[in-house]
Amino acid sequence: MCVGDICRSEVVTIAPTASLSEAAHLMREKHVGMLVVIEPVEGHADRVVQGVLTDRDIVVTVIGRDAEPKDLKVMDVMTRNPLLVAAGTSVAGALGLMRTGGVRRVPVLGGRNELVGVLSIDDVLDVMASQLAAISGAIRGEQARERVMRP
Repeated sequence: MCVGDICRSEVVTIAPTASLSEAAHLMREKHVGMLVVIEPVEGHADRVVQGVLTDRDIVVTVIGRDAEPKDLKVMDVMTRNPLLVAAGTSVAGALGLMRTGGVRRVPVLGGRNELVGVLSIDDVLDVMASQLAAISGAIRGEQARERVMRP
């Protein structure tokens, strides 16, 4: 199974020039903990990732250092050159990269390095839970079949 099969394609994005306040309001409105920072690039029709901004970035970098949030833009706080994974990356491979990078969410790129989604640990857990339920159902089905065929 590839990352592109399970990532969320509805990504909440923001421009690097947006205010930090705007970013926080967007996170609250959309109920997300990460925004993908994108900026149009000349001659490139797709969304190109410039960085990511997490709720933790805001707390640790701004609040934790007593900085004035109103004086800052997204580009001042965002993580530049974030971990990115290709849509064709295996889920196991992506999890290894996420573990090494210490991140719970990662932008997913398509064949032209355009943003196509975000993979989160929650997405992986949902798939794993579904697979475990299918395995459990197969075992229960086998037991029920056995009771009928061999009373």
